[in-house]
Amino acid sequence: MAAPTLQQPSFLLANLKADATTKPLFQRCQDLVKIIDDYPAKELHLIFPWLVESVFGSLDGVITGWNLRLLHSRSNEYNIAMDFLDPSGPMMKLVYKLQAEEYKYEIPVNYLPGPIKASIQEGVLPDCPLFHNKLHFPLSGVLTLNLALNPFEFYMFNFAYSLITPKVRQHGSTTDNAYFVLVDTYLKYFLPTEGSVPPSPFSDSRGSVTAPSPRSPSVSFAGYGVHSPSLLKHHIFHQPSVNADPAAQEIWRSETLLQMFVEIWLHHYSLEMYQKLQSPQVKEPFSPTEEHVLVVRLLVKHLHAFSNSLKPEQLSSSPSAHSHAHTSPLEEFKRVVVQRFVQQKLYLFLQHCFGHWPLDASFRAVLETWLSYIQPWRYTGEKVNPQPDQNRTVPDKWASFVQENLLMYTKLFQGFLNRAVRTDLVNAKNALMVFRVAKVFAQPNLAEMIQKGEQLFLEPEHVLHHRQPRGYLTPTQGGSYLSSRQRVVTDTVFRVKSHVYALEGQDCQYKQMFGTELRGAVLKLIQIIAQARQTAKRISDHSIEVAANNSFLSWFGFGSSDLNNTFVGAEPEETGECVKKTHEFLDRALDNLCQIFRLNSGQLNQLISNLGSSQDEVNSKQLPDCIQGENGLILTDLGRRQYGGHMNALCSRPDLLGRLGRHYLANPDSASRLRKSPTTRWTLQRHRQPRLSLRLLASYRTLLMLVLLYLLGALLSFGPVSCTLLILFGGFLHGLLMTLFGDKLKSH
Repeated sequence: MAAPTLQQPSFLLANLKADATTKPLFQRCQDLVKIIDDYPAKELHLIFPWLVESVFGSLDGVITGWNLRLLHSRSNEYNIAMDFLDPSGPMMKLVYKLQAEEYKYEIPVNYLPGPIKASIQEGVLPDCPLFHNKLHFPLSGVLTLNLALNPFEFYMFNFAYSLITPKVRQHGSTTDNAYFVLVDTYLKYFLPTEGSVPPSPFSDSRGSVTAPSPRSPSVSFAGYGVHSPSLLKHHIFHQPSVNADPAAQEIWRSETLLQMFVEIWLHHYSLEMYQKLQSPQVKEPFSPTEEHVLVVRLLVKHLHAFSNSLKPEQLSSSPSAHSHAHTSPLEEFKRVVVQRFVQQKLYLFLQHCFGHWPLDASFRAVLETWLSYIQPWRYTGEKVNPQPDQNRTVPDKWASFVQENLLMYTKLFQGFLNRAVRTDLVNAKNALMVFRVAKVFAQPNLAEMIQKGEQLFLEPEHVLHHRQPRGYLTPTQGGSYLSSRQRVVTDTVFRVKSHVYALEGQDCQYKQMFGTELRGAVLKLIQIIAQARQTAKRISDHSIEVAANNSFLSWFGFGSSDLNNTFVGAEPEETGECVKKTHEFLDRALDNLCQIFRLNSGQLNQLISNLGSSQDEVNSKQLPDCIQGENGLILTDLGRRQYGGHMNALCSRPDLLGRLGRHYLANPDSASRLRKSPTTRWTLQRHRQPRLSLRLLASYRTLLMLVLLYLLGALLSFGPVSCTLLILFGGFLHGLLMTLFGDKLKSH
């Protein structure tokens, strides 16, 4: 359309709403580009909430918007949406245009994640500074509390929330849809691993919005586990003040985007809520989907890459006050981004998933998110020689990360163990997950780092008399005059204890990963793995046997054209090549677990032999009495007669079933012949017992009769199956007639 003439905003909004139902997306985006360029912020301000809702959908899910999560690269509308929503595209241009005028847009508090909503409703300031000084109290009362957000915050809130909107959350996953790609694009743009964040195209001499006021003094930071509010300079807590330097003027967008993603995607569980959820009677407040978890994994991987892009000279500098003068806001943000913004909320998120996710292969998304977080050395951007993970030693410089994320390794490993022992490990996908975890933890030097972290946590608190946050100061700055080595150890102990108490609470009962209790659970898992290997081998052997016999059985119409489904009740993952993979995964998992927990081959063989002996006992209770011969098991006389009691009971019945049993299981003619022959009383008594005899099938007469019957069936166009069924039915009918009329025929 031609360049729109200026008109009243109400007419502009009405026209846009009308066009949304009649015009295709391409034309609507073209119109919006011209409107954004030509109209002033005062008039664009009124269409902005509607436009955001029309793109991302409404918060209640009634309006679906553009359905970015269902928009794939194969779609014609994919490129149109991506261009319009690009960080340098028209939509973001509109955001910046409104941002310069300090407009505010309201979000109901009810749509915030549970812990944040509960905190605000209780009158407690949320931990995240993103929500400070944003509460708007309407006249109607507390029940309609709203957050007043600036345009950038409002846009990112709606973008993040569209992933978890209740009515449009899809199950299943894909990583090539428009939403997933946009998340990746925004992360790379606002949290760059190289260079700085591009400046906003619109700036205002008054600054963006005023920086939030500092945390209230009444909010206590006493005790372990509360991050110090001075880890970041005040001007990058949120949006900068008027006189902030130009570099800091742009860093607020990076922090706003990250905090919005973390709060909306991860902050659905608090420590108190998690502890309550341990009771099975408590209904879980929020259940993430596989797609949600995959987006979280994308966030984790990028944050590691962003943090690892910190310049080497900044890595070694101490976080003391004088170092800030030479550190850019972006570099300082990289230093603390993972520990400060992500660790605690991701830990509770993963804890919930480990405890509540279904015991199926979709857990792989959660597993890989966890494994991505605990391996930051994979996202350094360094060019290393390609080596298998188990042969790649974890560099010593990562010891501090392992220690300050100790529970991410130990507690979540325990959670995985609890799942693994309840999972069907014959399924190749489940076996792969056990192998993946064992492979990661078996990396050289990692187990030693974890053990060192546990030792530091268990150190007595002889130098930690007061559990309060403090800076790590040099003696000249008022710190301790202990030796430098003592001070380093003390600070390390403090950081490990702070981490554990922050994530698990002051009264947590820590279970050591390499302690006796967990070692017993690992041994139990090893036995389950060994048992699953045996089952997988039986399935594989059965498949081979059926495949070998398939050509013979196919003549009778019983052969299966699908050799992968030869085991009754088997899943597709449990057959054919997948069974071979299962065996391979479980073998390698056993090797890695033995390496992690230092089990030698003798201990492993003892565990497996114990399992084998118990399995033999179970099998022996299912088999009749046998003895071991040169060529395998041989039935004893007791074994041959072991089920005779059931036959005796059947033949002793006075009804028709008893008479049928006596006809098929007893042979009076044979018994009469035996009475006339020179035989022992014991042999005579044995032959009087009901038994199943197949001697009839060895008769040439019987074999000839069967051949003739099959030939007759072929002449009459009966197939082998039909002939077999007719012969069996005829044999049964003959037995029934002999049972009913045999005595009368003999009397005649």
